[in-house]
Amino acid sequence: MLYEVESLLIKVLGNSPKTRIIDFMMDNPLFDFTKKEMFEAMGMSKRTLYKALPDLERNGIIKTSRKIGRAKLYKINLEHQLIRALYEFEKELSLQEAEEAHA
Repeated sequence: MLYEVESLLIKVLGNSPKTRIIDFMMDNPLFDFTKKEMFEAMGMSKRTLYKALPDLERNGIIKTSRKIGRAKLYKINLEHQLIRALYEFEKELSLQEAEEAHA
C-alpha cells in the first residue's frame, strides 16, 4: 500500500518528512506499524524515516505501542495536545473546503 494522497494537512503545512509521518499515522490511528511498514507505505526512504522518527518519538507525538521480537511498533499518540489540535484543524480545513466547493 503506497500512501500517495496529498492530504489537507500536507497541502497546508507542507510536505516535510515529519508532517508526512504525522499525517500517515493520524490517518491510521487504530493501527501500529514497524519502521519498515511506515517507510514502504509512505514511499519514504528508510534513511529519511530513521532521521525524522526519533524527534517525533522524543516529543511524545509518536509512541512505541509494543515489540514483536526485536521490532518496535509505533502508533500516533492520541493523547498528545498537538495531535488533538491537528485533528481539529483538519476538521476545520475539511469544512472550509466543503463550503468553497458549494459556493
